[in-house]
Order: sequence, then C-alpha cells, then structure tokens
Amino acid sequence: MLADLQEFTATVDPVWQWLVIMLAAAAPFIESYGAGPIGIIAGVSPWIAIAAAIIGNIVSMVLVVLLAGRVRGATGADEQPLTPRRARFKKRFDNWGVPGVSLLGQTLLPSQITSGLMVGFGASRQRVIVWQIISITLWGVGFGLLASGFVAAITA
Repeated sequence: MLADLQEFTATVDPVWQWLVIMLAAAAPFIESYGAGPIGIIAGVSPWIAIAAAIIGNIVSMVLVVLLAGRVRGATGADEQPLTPRRARFKKRFDNWGVPGVSLLGQTLLPSQITSGLMVGFGASRQRVIVWQIISITLWGVGFGLLASGFVAAITA
C-alpha cells in the first residue's frame, strides 16, 4: 500500500506536491509537524515536504496574527471577561511568555490558535511571529526527520 501511494505521488507534478503539503500545513492540528511527515510518507522528497509544510504553516499563522491584531484593536479585547479556558491559557502565557508558549504551546493547541491568543492578550505581533516561525521550523524539521527515518526503516 505504501509503495502504491509513493508510485502515485511520483506521477504528480512537483508543484502540486508543494501546494498540497502547504495547504495541509495551513490547517490547524495538521501544521508543519503533520504535513511534512505525511508528504514524506507519500513519497515526496523530505527536504521539499519539510520546506513546504513549514512555509504553509507560517503563512497561515502570520495571517491569523495580523487578523488578531486588527480585531484586538477594533474590539478593545482587554475589557472582555475571560472564559475558564482562556484564563488557563492566559496564566500559561503570563508564566512562559511568548517564547515558551510558542515553543511548547504546540503540544496543546495549533500555532494559529496560540498566536492569535497571544496577540489578543497584548503580545507584540512581531515578537509572536518571530517566535512562532522558530517553533514551526523546529517542530517541522524534527517531525520531518523522524518521518524520514521511519520511511527509511520500513522500506529497507
């Protein structure tokens, strides 16, 4: 079955391979750490799959950050009461800061949600974007390398 999937992937134009992986990575809960390995398992070159996944995840995250900044400015988010879930996130945000939430938050929530929440709580958009890019890249490369090792082990 894996061989059939990889044979099919080999017949698809590389541009479409990139686009599909980028679109998958833009989806919350799939992100760079899911889309890259999916592409690798499907037979896309690991470097292409990892790069496309990282780019797709970053683009969607940046769009969310920019939108969250505009919404926060327009609604006066500081005056709204926090739900219990948002209060828990705010506590973690206050304890860990932008770097900690960016690097560790992906274990709990997608980067798009954590970045939007951080901006909503008043974090600098630029700082959130930089730390999210670092996090998305680390998670994408890490899981991509694990997937490459997995595929190499099962196809050997």
